[in-house]
Amino acid sequence: MQKTKQPKFMKDFLVYLTTIKGKSQRTRKEYEYDLTLFFRFYKAVQEDLDIENLSTIDIGTITIEEIREMTLEDLYLFMEYCEVQRGNSAAARARKVATLKSFFKYLKGKRRLIEENPADELETPKIGRKRPIYMNLQEATQFIDGIKSNQASPRNYCMMMFFLNLGIRVTELCQLNKTSIQGRYLTVIGKGNKERTVYLNDSCMQALADYENSGKTPYKGEGEEPLFVSQKGTRFTRQTVAKIVKRINQQSGLQKERLTPHKLRHTSATMMYKAGADIRSLQHILGHSSVATTQIYTHIEDEQLQHVLENNPFNIVRER
Repeated sequence: MQKTKQPKFMKDFLVYLTTIKGKSQRTRKEYEYDLTLFFRFYKAVQEDLDIENLSTIDIGTITIEEIREMTLEDLYLFMEYCEVQRGNSAAARARKVATLKSFFKYLKGKRRLIEENPADELETPKIGRKRPIYMNLQEATQFIDGIKSNQASPRNYCMMMFFLNLGIRVTELCQLNKTSIQGRYLTVIGKGNKERTVYLNDSCMQALADYENSGKTPYKGEGEEPLFVSQKGTRFTRQTVAKIVKRINQQSGLQKERLTPHKLRHTSATMMYKAGADIRSLQHILGHSSVATTQIYTHIEDEQLQHVLENNPFNIVRER
């Protein structure tokens, strides 16, 4: 979607998201995309323009008076367009609902620019709860054994140990600095700039020591020195770490389908839950704002219960 001039109240909202609400630049861009799409669609409907050419529609002229005229029906029409014509999944539409709710709530509650909030009654599409995809212990061991021996191997091994032992997000790993470590504790900056402290076990400490003693590439960037430095002397990006995970997956011969850094996080959380971690502890370690998010890992319990019932001595099919 090409760049378009934005109305001031939209720019103000996007600034509010990052400076006050603490949202990441990535989330801000997603909200910006959703609002731009919504405003272009709204103008196309109001002015009877061709919906096939939404990218050509200028939204810079939309006024707050037009916003005040928007109704719940306009929002439903947009959601129908996203589902039917754009083929958006329930998850993609749920994000658009979240964007619209947040935007109109800001206009009414923070700016007092509208008296009625048309998104108040806008419902979020139901999303089927997905079971997390993860590696079992044997697969994880094979994956780790696939780290090719070269100058980067101590660094790559340490990063994988942090994923598998601490369950951190890839963006959190990329943001780690040398100063993030104090003794055996690691300070992690999570979603919404929320800080949490996690304990470094022996495996992490040994991997970190090996990495520090490996003659790592000096940092050539500006600002604080990252904990993990790329071969070019720069801070890692999510995409580069994902490529490293993909390469290890191939080299190990595991060839686990769609293995990503996030799947390593799922693997860590699943193994911790299997090892007896309670949900509240797991919630803190993973940095979930809601315990409901952490409860996806209780699927292990369901599988174990199923196994127990399958092995019940009375589980015998008798002919009658």
